[in-house]
Parts: sequence; structure tokens; C-alpha cells
Amino acid sequence: MSWRKEERRAERGYHHGNLKEALLQAALGLIAEKGAAGFTFADAARMAGVSAAAPYRHFRDRDELLSSIAQRGFEQFEARLTAAWDDGRPDTVTAFERVGRAYLAFAREEPAFYNAMFESGLPVDANAALQAASERAFNVIRAAAERLAALAPPGAPRPPAMMMALHIWSMAHGVASLFSRGDAARRKLPMSPDELLEAEVLIYLRGLGFPTERRPQAKSAEPPPVPPEAPSGSGVPPGGPWGKPK
Repeated sequence: MSWRKEERRAERGYHHGNLKEALLQAALGLIAEKGAAGFTFADAARMAGVSAAAPYRHFRDRDELLSSIAQRGFEQFEARLTAAWDDGRPDTVTAFERVGRAYLAFAREEPAFYNAMFESGLPVDANAALQAASERAFNVIRAAAERLAALAPPGAPRPPAMMMALHIWSMAHGVASLFSRGDAARRKLPMSPDELLEAEVLIYLRGLGFPTERRPQAKSAEPPPVPPEAPSGSGVPPGGPWGKPK
């Protein structure tokens, strides 16, 4: 049987015109299973149900396939961070905390994209489209860092926004990587990823002398009514079934 017949038989697994997308999805599945370094170009072709020669119609090599996945990941990453930042509303600190949570959520919910973006070993500057997508995502963090830098108290030295962005990105990436490892030997941590990152950032900002208070909640015109104490012997602890607040 000729190789051309083999190729036609293998390529029945995808719809005409969808080969590129089928390869991207196959590679994403392999990254989720084995990591960005754990599969070959031929593995992606096999997973997509096509011949080993078919991927060359759309990608020069495995690195170009990985670059396309990483670029798509950075584009989705940028959209998530931008939505979380929401131009710093309602206040800079609250909005920045949302960015941190969005960062961790993306790493948790899109591990294959995140792996391709940060752990594939690809030189970002070798692909102009990938580099541009990466810069746009990082610029969301940098823009937020510029707002944070503007909170520097009068008379205090104002740190460079780029330095702050790099520091905070390092914190977020460290926490994301720490919690993304499915290693049974990993130290059990007494807090969630979100709590750990929030504590790190607040300590960092306070160390720089920055105010970290959020915008106060609007006060109601009248104080809420105080519930009456339960009668003695009723079996209900003071303050309701949850007990008196501490």
C-alpha cells in the first residue's frame, strides 16, 4: 500500500478545512497530559488522526505549533486580566486583587495553555506575533502597577512601575506554579492560592509604605436592628445559631 493511500485513510478523522484547528486541539491535549516538552510533531498528527506529513501544511515544525498555542493562550490571558482590572474600578487595590485572582484562575483552569506560554522553552522573541501577544498581556499588569506606584505617599520615593510589575508578576507566577504541581510530596499549605498571593502583595505594598485600604462601603442611613437575645434555657446560644461573633 502506498504512503498516499495511508495519508488519505488517516486524514478521514478531520473535516476538510479544520486540520489546523484539529492539530492545535490535539497538541493542547498532549500538553495537558505530558507537558509542552513531552510530545513530538508526529504525536500531534497521530492524536489528530492524520498522517505524519499532514501538519507541515500549516506549521513549519513542532516549535511553530507550540508558538501558535502559546500565542492563543496569551490572547485569552490578556482578555481575562483586562476584564479583571476594569480600568482600576472601584479602587486601585481592589481592582489589582482581582487581577491577581484572574491570573491564578487562568493558570488553574487552562493548564495546557499556561504550560505552553511559560514552560515550553520557546524563545518568545523568535516569533513576532507571540511576542506581541505576550507583551499585551504583561502590559495589563504594568498598567495596574503604574496606578499602584501613584499611591506612593507624599515625600516617599516612587518605585519604577516596571520594577513593581516584574515583582508582582514573579509573585503571581510563583504561587501559580506552586499550586499547579500535582505532586503528592508537595508541602500541604494552610491557605488557598488566592489568599497566599493577596497576603504577599499586601505585605509587599506595605513594605513600600503604600496605603492598602480599599474604598469604604457606603453606610446605610439607619443602623440595622439588633436582634433580641434568646431567652435563657432556650437552647439557642446568644447571637443566633452561629453563636456570638468574636
